[in-house]
Amino acid sequence: MIVVAIIAIAMGIASLSLRDRAASKLEEEGARLSALLEGARARSRSMGLEVTWLPRSDGPGFNFLGLPDSIQLPTQWLDESTRAEVVGGGPLRLGPEPVIGAQQVVLQLEARRLVLATNGLGPFVQVDAANAAVTP
Repeated sequence: MIVVAIIAIAMGIASLSLRDRAASKLEEEGARLSALLEGARARSRSMGLEVTWLPRSDGPGFNFLGLPDSIQLPTQWLDESTRAEVVGGGPLRLGPEPVIGAQQVVLQLEARRLVLATNGLGPFVQVDAANAAVTP
């Protein structure tokens, strides 16, 4: 009986330490997108080009518009089930001005949601979805 109880406790602890696959994937997608947005934003400023980002409406993926053809940034999610929506519609404006205005993008994978936001001066960072209101 004691052995069964010890095994049950060990299994309970092990199951609590396992992370939800969707949550892990979504965090990875968020970190990757944040890095891509900041890289495109830096290129926009250094080249003096108007660069925008928007999710594809016809399927999975996203597009960076305004960069020269010589700069090839990823256009696909790591997980095909990932979806994105820019809060307020339209594309994210990444520059070339140093202050781009407050913007948000919501990523969704299965039932999980993650919000990336900038206040226009700082980088795109993950924010609490419940308190995601960024005022322009």
